[in-house]
Amino acid sequence: VGQLTGGLAHDFNNLLAGISGSLELMQTRIGQGRLKDIDRYMAAAQGATKRAAALTHRLLAFSRRQTLDPRATDVNALIGGMIELIQRTVGPSVQIDTVCLPDLWPALVDPSQLENALLNLCINARDAMPEGGRITIETGNRWIDRQAAQRQDMPEGQYLALSVSDTGTGMPPEVIAKAFDPFFTTKPLGQGTGLGLSMIYGFAKQSGGQVRIHSNEGEGTTVSIYLPRHRGRAEHDEVPPEAGLRPVAEAGETVLVVDDEPTVRMLVTDVLGDLGYAALEAADGGSGLRILQSDARIDLLVTDVGLPGGLNGRQMADAVRVSRPDLKVLFITGFAENALLSNGQLEPGMAVLTKPFAVDTLAARIRELIGA
Repeated sequence: VGQLTGGLAHDFNNLLAGISGSLELMQTRIGQGRLKDIDRYMAAAQGATKRAAALTHRLLAFSRRQTLDPRATDVNALIGGMIELIQRTVGPSVQIDTVCLPDLWPALVDPSQLENALLNLCINARDAMPEGGRITIETGNRWIDRQAAQRQDMPEGQYLALSVSDTGTGMPPEVIAKAFDPFFTTKPLGQGTGLGLSMIYGFAKQSGGQVRIHSNEGEGTTVSIYLPRHRGRAEHDEVPPEAGLRPVAEAGETVLVVDDEPTVRMLVTDVLGDLGYAALEAADGGSGLRILQSDARIDLLVTDVGLPGGLNGRQMADAVRVSRPDLKVLFITGFAENALLSNGQLEPGMAVLTKPFAVDTLAARIRELIGA
């Protein structure tokens, strides 16, 4: 725990220094009338914010508390769509080979998180081959029997296996034993957070699977992600919504925003105003429920899940759906609270957005829910 909190505090203090310093310089330059410097400081603050969001995301993945969006996924197609990005990332000195089983079972998994995991594994493999080498990405169907399940600490059954192998330096047993520990890294200072493998491990476990490492010093390493077989057809990717904040609301359409953090309420209501919606605000579940139980027109509820006052966002939404059964609900949350899901999934007309979020993403979710 000390290693985890110490590493976390170090990384966040660095990021906060960049954000705070950039904001102070923006304030100073505005006071001086030197507006041409503002964009540079704004970009620095936004970059540090995105890195901080990525860090918390990796921590939530390690603790198995990240918000996942599992879909029936064709992992072979996912790999095919990433090969160009992986090759650009690892560089020309590394050859990428794929050995994909044609009749691969689908997996019920968050495809964007699986993409992140695959890219992380390929980056680790590249770093283990400083003079270049070969990375092999392989998929297969695996039946894990009782003995294998006990040996690999996973339930017996049918799994899809995604493996990344390299021809690098390999790892001794003592390094393999610590490989999934948060902030453990063998890379030089400043070249790795030590969260990559722990994030992949947490993601796999949260998805009902497992991660295993096979390595010999001087002979390379294979990291395999096991994901439970999904008995259904893989979904096809949807066309992403158009970006931008053009007014789209119809006359009188109203959104209730419930969040105990004033800054978040301000952000969401400003986006709603840009989209042409009227906005109502509440700071806790009780206040939000009173508005919802009134005669006010409410077309969408946007609420945090963790609210003060004894009534969380999910409880408030469930309570109001008795009288407003068709009310659309967008949950905004810092992590995947257990209170959010009922039987492992959201009900129709509900969606979730993980903090921190891009303004365009928030706008797209709002348009999508109200227009459905």
